[in-house]
Amino acid sequence: MATEGLVPITRAYLARYYDKYPLPPLPDAATALADRLRAISAALALAAAAPITPDEELLEKEANGIPAHKIDENLWKNREQMEEILLLLNKSRRPVALQQRSTAEDTETFIILDDVETKLKDMLKKLEQFQIKNADNVFNTVMTYMPQDFRGTLIRQQRERSERNKQAEVDALVNAGGSIRDRYALLWKQQMDRRVQLAQLGSATGVYKTLVRYLVGVPQVLLDFIRQINDDNGPMEEQRERYGPALYTLTKLVLAIRLYLHVSLARYGQRKIEKDDIAVLQQAVAIYTEEFEKFTEFIGEVFVNAPFFISAEDAGAESRNSDDYKETIIPAGKTHEVILSVEAVNSYIAWDFSLQQGALNMVLDIGFHVEYISPSGQKTLILPYRRYEADQGNFCTVSAGSYKLVWDNSYSSFFKKGLQGLFVTLDYIDS
Repeated sequence: MATEGLVPITRAYLARYYDKYPLPPLPDAATALADRLRAISAALALAAAAPITPDEELLEKEANGIPAHKIDENLWKNREQMEEILLLLNKSRRPVALQQRSTAEDTETFIILDDVETKLKDMLKKLEQFQIKNADNVFNTVMTYMPQDFRGTLIRQQRERSERNKQAEVDALVNAGGSIRDRYALLWKQQMDRRVQLAQLGSATGVYKTLVRYLVGVPQVLLDFIRQINDDNGPMEEQRERYGPALYTLTKLVLAIRLYLHVSLARYGQRKIEKDDIAVLQQAVAIYTEEFEKFTEFIGEVFVNAPFFISAEDAGAESRNSDDYKETIIPAGKTHEVILSVEAVNSYIAWDFSLQQGALNMVLDIGFHVEYISPSGQKTLILPYRRYEADQGNFCTVSAGSYKLVWDNSYSSFFKKGLQGLFVTLDYIDS
């Protein structure tokens, strides 16, 4: 596919693509069961003569409300609700009467809840893997435009470090007593940060302005699309209108399942779960997990084949592995310096160089060290002096400012050195 053959990725263009992927309708029971579970929950609260708690009131409001509009926000919401339900179904947290299984009725209810727990655990795991796969697809598509040298490795290291930092932020929240709701609020914030920064890639602004310099042959139509990816009325709105309603229905169903379990288990001591009610729960969970799995498989296929996944090969971009490497002659008795500026801590400075070896049967080397120069002019050694024939390395900056890379040929009285090298900065990308 030649770059000039690509057309703008507009909403109308995506509509023609989505025409090829009609989403099979959900069974009517998905909506009916959600309504039924909400009605049972309201009746239980009244019949048990136990006033609704603030947490239940908040959950009831959410279950009766309108789901979020974005597809991925709903996916995170479903994941959150599954975790909340699994917490309710944890055997150690179930009502004592259920744990003891003192009656046949208790035993039957316990077994059914085990089945519900198993189905939701399986679906939660599949959803987590689905989200990881989609994130990798986006990143790997961007990486096809990177020069296939140490710069690509550097970007991957940056991403891995960023994801570790994000996970550490989540772990700190949990260790401080944060709830599942708190954790998913943070996870969604992190996801939106990624989306904002992806949009910045399209306009070469923000933290991506350095990265864009390294990208090779990215079609302008792709950059234009990425820039609009978060817009409410942008090209992705077509996907939301086509496939959102089915997902919104599933979101409301899982919220209704959680509401029912919360209310019924909290009042189990006053009123045991009736057979008809537990049957509704079973049917709701079966339909929810079956249809949610179908939806993720469907949307996954739509996503991976989408026209905005244009790899460098598809775009006809030419590889640029060594074009940026520059040759510098360092005379005998002289040094060569390069000063690189970074705007933020946790940025990367990296280099890859080698010496052109002479015709004589001898090995040439050159001294190399790196130092930091503060705004006041004070120097701090970052990488100690050592002599190399070639070297590739990088470090993470601890201060913004200027870093000086020095190649030293002052010890040589006769031999000039031909240095073939590339040195880069990569601004901190927390995505």
